[in-house]
Amino acid sequence: MANALNCLIQHHLPACGDDHLRALTGEAAGGCQADAAVAAGDQCHLVFQDFHCCASYLGESADLRPGWTLPEVESSNISCSRESQTNLLNNTNTLLAFVRSVETGSFSAAARALGLTPSSVSKAITRLEAELRSKLFRRSTRYLESTEEGLALFERVAPLLRGLEDATDSMRTDGDARGLLRVSMPGEIGRLLLEPLTTRFLEAHPGLQLDLSLSDRHVDVIREGYDVAFRIGHPADSDLTARPIATLEMILVASPALLSRHGAPAAVEELRALPMLRYLFDGRTAAITFADGTSVQPNGRVGLDTGAALRASALAGVGVAHLIRCSVQDDLDRGTLVQVLPSQRLPGLPLQSIHAFGRMLPARVRLLTEFVAAEMRGLLKT
Repeated sequence: MANALNCLIQHHLPACGDDHLRALTGEAAGGCQADAAVAAGDQCHLVFQDFHCCASYLGESADLRPGWTLPEVESSNISCSRESQTNLLNNTNTLLAFVRSVETGSFSAAARALGLTPSSVSKAITRLEAELRSKLFRRSTRYLESTEEGLALFERVAPLLRGLEDATDSMRTDGDARGLLRVSMPGEIGRLLLEPLTTRFLEAHPGLQLDLSLSDRHVDVIREGYDVAFRIGHPADSDLTARPIATLEMILVASPALLSRHGAPAAVEELRALPMLRYLFDGRTAAITFADGTSVQPNGRVGLDTGAALRASALAGVGVAHLIRCSVQDDLDRGTLVQVLPSQRLPGLPLQSIHAFGRMLPARVRLLTEFVAAEMRGLLKT
């Protein structure tokens, strides 16, 4: 009840006299009923209307104290105008339920993430829709879909809530972290780290939820809402903070079957005569540059945009692939792939983490980055 009264006092204290406000809150002498304030005029009647609105939104009783009730107000006369709407920032739990519902795609999943019941999340969304007079979701028994208004609200509210979470997270001194961790990672690095991330890392931090996108595409960290992205190569985002994780050894590989058909090249010129898989980055074929500055432009018939696809095609005998060594080390050990031109050294490429938090790094990002760095050190030693 205090929340609803605070809402009214905040919006309408200048509109009602002190006597009328004391009558509303039950403080006037002589035990006057709250409805006595209505006689003071339309201004205070608006207060009652807004009180009904706020009480309904907060799911609270309309009783001020035992035996004290608000006068009945026609539902058609109740209007939460822009000036009288409950301040949404005072209802972060409701907004958090809304944001998690959009992110997870269901009330049940949002409830699990928040430690609530699905019915409480559903009721919170219903109250929020009533408050904003907008339909935020299209519901059915099989799916939950955000409306245009819902997406617009999400785009504005989600960054604010994540900012609050980040501020709290960055102040944690207990070494633990909570909340949703959104991560982008190259597909082959993700393949190597998926098991330790989903077992040992999450087991060590039970308060974390991990959303992991495995793609070689360079995501827009800020616009797409990622906490951290791991990238191979030098990042072009000068406004982001980068941390070196490891230096990755590069290698040319091919299947024994392909080399038996075409012969193993002994020099770079002979390499150009072999079918080579083209790695596509931003729709263009990436050149292969050796440590001595010699460059080769692959011109094979097949172009692919992920390391996983290059590896699979190399295993199938389609062509020579340029890959990070740790992603194919098991294939080399088994003999299903063979190193091509081992005498020609290829420069290593940096694996870096990038984020937009600056020096205020949330604990969840710091812990993940440290974990990935430790795992990569172990992989590169083997």
